[in-house]
Amino acid sequence: MASTSQASSSGARTAHPEHLGHVIFIAAAAAMGGFLFGYDSSVINGAVEAIRDRYDVGSAVLAQVIAIALIGCAIGAATAGRIADRIGRIRCMQIAAVLFTVSAIGSALPFALWDLAMWRVIGGFAIGMASVIGPAYIAEVSPPAYRGRLGSFQQAAIVIGIAVSQLVNWGLLNAAGGDQRGELMGLEAWQVMLGVMVVPAVLYGLLSFAIPESPRFLVSVGKHERAKQILEEVEGKDVDFDARVAEIERAMHREEKSSFKDLLGGSFLFKKIVWIGIGLSVFQQFVGINVAFYYSATLWQSVGVDPTQSFFYSFTTSIINIVGTVIAMIFVDRIGRKPLALIGSVGMVIGLALEAWAFSFDLVDGKLPETQGWVALIAAHVFVLFFALSWGVVVWVFLGEMFPNRLRAAALGVAAAAQWIANWAITASFPSLAEWNLSGTYVIYTIFAALSIPFVLKFVKETKGKALEEMG
Repeated sequence: MASTSQASSSGARTAHPEHLGHVIFIAAAAAMGGFLFGYDSSVINGAVEAIRDRYDVGSAVLAQVIAIALIGCAIGAATAGRIADRIGRIRCMQIAAVLFTVSAIGSALPFALWDLAMWRVIGGFAIGMASVIGPAYIAEVSPPAYRGRLGSFQQAAIVIGIAVSQLVNWGLLNAAGGDQRGELMGLEAWQVMLGVMVVPAVLYGLLSFAIPESPRFLVSVGKHERAKQILEEVEGKDVDFDARVAEIERAMHREEKSSFKDLLGGSFLFKKIVWIGIGLSVFQQFVGINVAFYYSATLWQSVGVDPTQSFFYSFTTSIINIVGTVIAMIFVDRIGRKPLALIGSVGMVIGLALEAWAFSFDLVDGKLPETQGWVALIAAHVFVLFFALSWGVVVWVFLGEMFPNRLRAAALGVAAAAQWIANWAITASFPSLAEWNLSGTYVIYTIFAALSIPFVLKFVKETKGKALEEMG
C-alpha cells in the first residue's frame, strides 16, 4: 500500500494537467478575496483626510479607525479554519462575500465615526476569512507541480486590488473636482470610494458558485466520487484517482481533524511548526510594508511632496508591487520558496536602511534635501520590489503548504491571525512613531528585515514540489 501511495504522489507531482486553464480560473476566483483585501487596504488611503475633516478627529483616533479593520481580520482568520472544516471552503467564501458587501454599503453610509469603525470591523472579519480560505483552498485544488505559482495568485490579487483602488479613487476624486468631500452621486466623494467595493464583493460571491469544492473537504465528508471528478478536472486523466482519494483519506484517518488543541504542545504553548508559521506572518508585517499602502500619501506629503505628486508616487509604488509579484510567480516553483525569501530579505534591508538614512536629514523649506529626497523615493521602490518578489508571495504559499494535514486549517488560521495582529500593530503605531522619529521608525523596520534572514535559514524548510500529504 505504501508503494501505491508513493507512486500516486509522484504521479500527481509530475502530471501536466489537461485542464490547466480551468485550474487557473479556479485559483483566480478563490484569490478574489485577496483582491478585496488589497482594495480595502488602499481605498481607505483615499478617504483618510476627508474622514479626519468630517468627524474632526486627531491622528491617534484616525489611526485607530483605519487600523480597527485589522482586528476584525484577526478574528476572521482565527475562526475561518474551523468554519471551513465544518461547512466547506466554498460556503466560507460565500459568507465572506456577503459580509464584504454589507461592510461596503455600511462604510459608504455611516451615521457617525463609531459605526464607520463597526462596518470596517465587519469587512475586516470577511478579509480575515478570505485570507485563510484562499491559500488553503488553492493549495488543496492545485496540482503539486503548479501549486506555488497558483498559490501566489493570492498576493497577485492583493497588489492588483491596491492598484485598482488607487485608480478608482483618482477617477472619483477628479469627478468630484479634486475634493474628497466634494459631492458625487448625492454623497461625498470618499463615501462613494468606500461604497464601490460592493462591485468586487458581489463578483467574489458569484464566482464562488462557479468553482468546485475542495477534494480534500469532500473526502472528509465521504463524497469520494465527487472528489475524484474534481481531481480529474485539476490533475488531468493520467492519475490513479482511486489511489489519490485513498491517499488523501489515509492521511486524514491517520490524523484527527484540525482543531486548536492539535496546535498545542512543547514548552512554549504551540508546536514548533505553528510558531514557524506565526514567525513568517509577523516578519512579513514587521518590515513595515503596509505603511507604504495605508499612509503613502501622508508619508510623502510629510517630507514636502505636494499632494498630486504623492498620489503619483503611491501609484508607481503599486505598479512596482505588481511587477515584483509577477517575478515571484515566475520563480517560486523554479528556485523555491526559501531562496526567494532570503533574496527578498537582503533587498529589503538595503531599501529600508537607505530610507532610514534619507529621513534622518532635517527638512529644508519643508522638504528633504534633493539628494536625500531622491534616495528616499528610489529606496522606497526598491523595498516594495524586493518585498513583492519574495515575502509578499512566499509567506502565503508557505502557509498553504507547510502544515501537516491534521493541523493545516487550524494552524493556518492562527498564523493568519498573527499576521493581522502584527499588521494592526504596525498600522496603529506608525503615526505616533513617525511623529517621534521617522528615521528611527525605519531603523526598526530594517532590524526586523535583517532578523528575518537567520529566521529563514534556521527554521524554515523548503516545501517546493512536495505533495500536501508529505508535510510532516
